[in-house]
Amino acid sequence: MAQVTSPGPLTARLPLLAPGAAARLADALRDAPRRIPVPPVTDRTAWDAVHPATRTALLRRAEAERAAPVPVLRASDWARSFRDGVRTAYEDPARALRTRTTVFLLAAVLTGESAPATAPPGATPNLDAAIDGLIALCETSTWCWAPHDGYTAARGEVLPDPEEPYVDLGAAEVTTVLAWADHALGPHLDLRAPGLRRRLRRETDRRVLTPFTTRRDWPWIGADRPADNWNPWIHGAITAAALLLTDDPERAAGLLRTAVAGLDRFVATLPDDGGIDEGVAYWWHGAGRLLETLDLLAAVGGPGLDARDLPVLRQLARFPHRMHLGGAWYVNAGDAAARLSGTLPWQLLHRWGAALGDPAVRDHAAGRGRDTGLAAQPEAGAGSALTALVDPRWRAALTGPPGEGGSWLTAAEWLPRTQILLARERPGSTGGLTVAVKGGHNAERHNHLDVGSYWIALDGVPLVVDLGQPTYTADSFGPHRYRAWPLTSDWHNLPAPGGGTGQLPGAGRAAREVRAEATDSGALFHADLAAVYPDGAAGGLTRTVRLDRDRPLVTVTDRWAPAAGPVLLRHVLAGEVTLSGGEAIVRAPDGPALRIGWEPRDARAVLEDRELTDPLLRASWGGRLTRLTLTVRDGEGATVRFDRAP
Repeated sequence: MAQVTSPGPLTARLPLLAPGAAARLADALRDAPRRIPVPPVTDRTAWDAVHPATRTALLRRAEAERAAPVPVLRASDWARSFRDGVRTAYEDPARALRTRTTVFLLAAVLTGESAPATAPPGATPNLDAAIDGLIALCETSTWCWAPHDGYTAARGEVLPDPEEPYVDLGAAEVTTVLAWADHALGPHLDLRAPGLRRRLRRETDRRVLTPFTTRRDWPWIGADRPADNWNPWIHGAITAAALLLTDDPERAAGLLRTAVAGLDRFVATLPDDGGIDEGVAYWWHGAGRLLETLDLLAAVGGPGLDARDLPVLRQLARFPHRMHLGGAWYVNAGDAAARLSGTLPWQLLHRWGAALGDPAVRDHAAGRGRDTGLAAQPEAGAGSALTALVDPRWRAALTGPPGEGGSWLTAAEWLPRTQILLARERPGSTGGLTVAVKGGHNAERHNHLDVGSYWIALDGVPLVVDLGQPTYTADSFGPHRYRAWPLTSDWHNLPAPGGGTGQLPGAGRAAREVRAEATDSGALFHADLAAVYPDGAAGGLTRTVRLDRDRPLVTVTDRWAPAAGPVLLRHVLAGEVTLSGGEAIVRAPDGPALRIGWEPRDARAVLEDRELTDPLLRASWGGRLTRLTLTVRDGEGATVRFDRAP
C-alpha cells in the first residue's frame, strides 16, 4: 500500500490536524454536536420557522408514506447480482427504505411530536415511523450493495456474512441516516425508545467505523489508484458518524484525522479547472460530498478545521453551472444523466456561492432550487435536508424575488484539463444555439467511448444528445462494460471510419492536439481523433466544431486520410425527426426545431429509431431516440451544419 509522506492539501490547512495537536482536536470535539448547524428537535424556534409550503409538503409526504407498504429487503433479491446481474431488485427497495426513514425523520422534527415510551401507539406517528425505519435498517444483514461486496464474491457465495461487513456506498448511505437521526431527534428518541441510540452507535461501529480503521487497503481510499467519487461519499459519512455517533472524543479525533487524510487523496485527483469527467450528475456524489463534509468540519472546529479556502474548491463549485444547457438539462459526459433529478441539494451550492462571493454559483443554485420548489428534498440525504430546512439564506433565496437571471450563462466555457468546451449563441441566455464538445480519453471515470462527441441544444433543450447512464447491472463496472449499447461510440455523435469501426477503451485512446478558441463572434474546438480508434483504422482523423454567432450556425467538420471503407457519421437525436434530401429536422415536443444539413451528393442518410426500455434513459428521453447516420463513401472529409429550422 502506498504511503503518504507529507500532509495533503486539506490536512496541511487544518491546524487541529497538525502533529502534536491531538489533544486540542479531541478537546474541540467534546461538544461537537452543539456546533452543528442543525439544532435538535427541542429547538422549536428554529424548526417552527421552516417555510410553511415546505413544511406542508413534507408532512403530506410522510402521511402518504405511512399509508404505503414498507419496502422489503429480500435475500433472493440481493443474490440476483450474482445470479443474473440485476442490481435494482435489491438496491431500489433499499433506497426506498432509507428515503422513507428520512421522510419520517424530517416530519418528526417539523412536528416536534414526543411521548414517553409507555404512551399508546398513535401518540407520535411520525416519530414511531422513524424509529421503525431506523430499526429496520439496523436489522438488515448487510448495508452493502451486492456487486460491491468483495468478501462475498471471494467466498463464492451469494449471501452476505453479517460478521464480515464490507464498507461501500450503501453502508455510507445508511450511516448518514442513522447519524443525522440521532443528532436531530436524540432527545425524543431517548424518551420514546430508550436504548435505540445505543443500538445506532453499536451498528455503525460494527459495520462501518471499526472496519474502516482496522482495514486500510479499501480500494476506494485511492492508495493504489486514483480516488473516485466513492472516496468523499464514504469519508463524508464516516466524518458525520465520528462527529454525531462517537461519544469518545479521542476516538472521534482519530477517525477524523484518518478520514481527512483519505479525502486528501480525492482532492489530489481534482484538476485545477474544477472539471469532473464523470459529469454534473456525479459531481453531486463526489465533489458535492466533499464540499458538504468540509462545511461540517468547519462548523465543528472553526478555523482549526476549515480548509474551504483551498483554491481548487472555488473552481469545483463552478463546474455545475458551467455545464448548464437550460432548465434541468446539462452536458452529461460518461454516466451522468442529461436531465438532473429534482431532488438535489441545491442549497449546498447556494451556500458555497455566497461564501465564495461568486454570484454565478449562488444565482444558478437559487434558480434551480426555485424550479424544484421545496427547500429540502429527502432523497438528497438526511444531513442535506435538515441543513436546508434551517438555513435562513436559502429560505430567503427560494421565497424572495428572483435575482438577475442568467449570470452564469457566459458566452463560452473551456475546461482545459477535462477538455470540454461549451459555447452559446446568446451570452446570458439559453436562447438560440448552444454547443458543447469533449476531448479527453477513454479511461475516464464512469467512461463511455465518446472522445470527440458533442451536444447541441436549441433554446436550452438538447436535440443532438448523449444518452447518459443506463441502469447499472453487475457487468457495469466489469470487463464487459462496453457491451452495453449506450456506452459504445456507435451511440454517440462520432465518426466511425472503415465502414463502422468503433472507439476503443483505454487511457492511450485519447484526443491529440486539442485546442479551443473563444471570440466575440463564436468559438472553435479542434482535435485529432485518430488515436482513439484501432491502430490503422482511421489513418488521419480530425474534428473541428465551430459556433458562428453572426449567422447563427454550428458546423462540425471531419477530415480523414483515404479510408479503407466508407466513414459513418453518427448523430443521436431527441425529438421527432424528418428526413428530406440533404437535411433532417429535429423537433422537440412543444419546442424548437433544429435543422441538420449536409451535401446530399456526398453522403447517404439513414434514420434508425431506438425504443428505450431502460427506466433511467426513459426518465431523460421518453420512449424513443433516433440515430441519423450519414455514410460518406468518397472523399476525405465532410461538414455537417446545424441551425434553427425555419
